[in-house]
Amino acid sequence: MSAFDRLVKHGLPLVPKPIVGRVAQRYVAGSSLDDAVAAIRALNAEGAMATVDVLGEEVVELAKAESAVEEYTRLLERIAAEKIDANVSIKPTLVGLKVGEGPCAANVDTIAARAKALGNFLRIDMEDRTTTDATLRIYRATLAAHGNVGAVLQAYMRRTAGDIRELLPLRPNVRVCKGIYREPRTVAWKDFDTIRACFIHAVDTLLKAGCYVGIATHDPYLVAAGMHIVDRLGLERHQYEFQMLLGVDPELRKIILDAGHRLRVYVPYGRDWYPYSMRRLRENPTVARHVLRAMLRGAP
Repeated sequence: MSAFDRLVKHGLPLVPKPIVGRVAQRYVAGSSLDDAVAAIRALNAEGAMATVDVLGEEVVELAKAESAVEEYTRLLERIAAEKIDANVSIKPTLVGLKVGEGPCAANVDTIAARAKALGNFLRIDMEDRTTTDATLRIYRATLAAHGNVGAVLQAYMRRTAGDIRELLPLRPNVRVCKGIYREPRTVAWKDFDTIRACFIHAVDTLLKAGCYVGIATHDPYLVAAGMHIVDRLGLERHQYEFQMLLGVDPELRKIILDAGHRLRVYVPYGRDWYPYSMRRLRENPTVARHVLRAMLRGAP
């Protein structure tokens, strides 16, 4: 990353929220469930599936966590009623992990049970290093109780290879991503090529063990590597999928779909769009540069 890109990223908090909001429109379906349904329908029309996330995190009040559970229940029921091709993703800190592991586990269990009753699937997202152990414990318990849940592992975390070895007996459904949270070098790889190598190793290890893997990346190198792995292993379409974020590289999305692979798009919605959008901008200095230029020009 260039010095200018670092400057742009660190200057993001100074950008007025309305300007960030205009850029965020590419990453967020909208503030309402209706907005999310419209985005899913458009993706389904392209041949893509969706996983839907209610935006919010770091909740420290039980009432707010329970409100999120209610919203996920509405979301799951709407997916079933509309017969759209989507499942759901949750962040543990939205449904109570900062309140306590017990309340969070109970809330995750409630969502998973409702998803199972409706024939759907729940993905438990991975957040920063302070939540990893609790998240994996909650994942294991929910998997044992309901079966219709998946985990997320981040390739840049040094512990991920060990986590994979421990999870393999469960034949887990895992989304593999690079990782986006700011972590110290003591726990996370920092070198770009090293992270790529860890990503490929994780995907290869899981797929060879018969696990269902969501290959979550916008890196063409890793997309190609994923395609090579599934070809080498002779896998069928139903044994894996690629995953991307809403608003990121729709041309690559089309390339993956046109090649005959299943692809799922992460569709976030809700009023708490700002923290999510700022992470996306910090991850993408090119877009962040455009935001800074928009600020310097002034809002039109």
